[in-house]
Amino acid sequence: MTTSLQINDFRATIEGKEILKGINLQMKGGEIHAIMGPNGTGKSTLASALMGHPKYEVTGGTVTLDGEDLLEMAVDERARAGLFLAMQYPSEIAGVTNSDFLRSAINARRGEGNEISLIKFIRQMEGKMKELDMNPEFAHRYLNEGFSGGEKKRNEILQMMLLDPKIVVLDEIDSGLDIDALKIVANGVNAMKSEDRGFLIITHYQRLLNYITPDYVHVMMQGRIVKSGGPELAQRLEAEGYDWVKEALGITDETVGQEA
Repeated sequence: MTTSLQINDFRATIEGKEILKGINLQMKGGEIHAIMGPNGTGKSTLASALMGHPKYEVTGGTVTLDGEDLLEMAVDERARAGLFLAMQYPSEIAGVTNSDFLRSAINARRGEGNEISLIKFIRQMEGKMKELDMNPEFAHRYLNEGFSGGEKKRNEILQMMLLDPKIVVLDEIDSGLDIDALKIVANGVNAMKSEDRGFLIITHYQRLLNYITPDYVHVMMQGRIVKSGGPELAQRLEAEGYDWVKEALGITDETVGQEA
């Protein structure tokens, strides 16, 4: 069965304020979808709510992953089902080495009785770290502690490559990256492209999409997807901004604020 993520009329609030006001999106394995939009429109909220962050209350709609009700799953169950989120601001965890965290995450995904052997894990981890031009010493450092912004983002991609998810959500994975790091991260994503894997990329800028070509680009405003197109849509947004979208759709009261 082809991997599929179906989002229908998805709504969510934070502290009683509605942020997502009816998101509709269908994606399949082999597809790359990019979501763009001004600050404060709910892009990162969408990523976090899909993953099950407890501070967001889902108030309506349905989300299914391969026909299974994602919203009925706990966060760890969503991860085991094949959903992966590369966070905009990865957390630091003192006392837990990167390698211990990665092996535990892999084994949680694989399930009891199907744990990865230490030798196989080390071989895979070292190979992927080499692909991402990561210093081998990072395997033995505490998770994200003392990592630069770019190192944290590479580490998120390393987790993705080792966990082998079905649906990957990248929340502004390009923020804070210089051009060399951006290319390495993009190469890691492109290496994971597969007919059995779909990508949802949240970004402000065209520059990431110069290296990862999306099949579909969606514009998000006021908690909804208001326009969709191909890669040329991202190019026009980069050149002209969002005012032409607002004018074309008659949007005059765009919500501006801190994006959760």
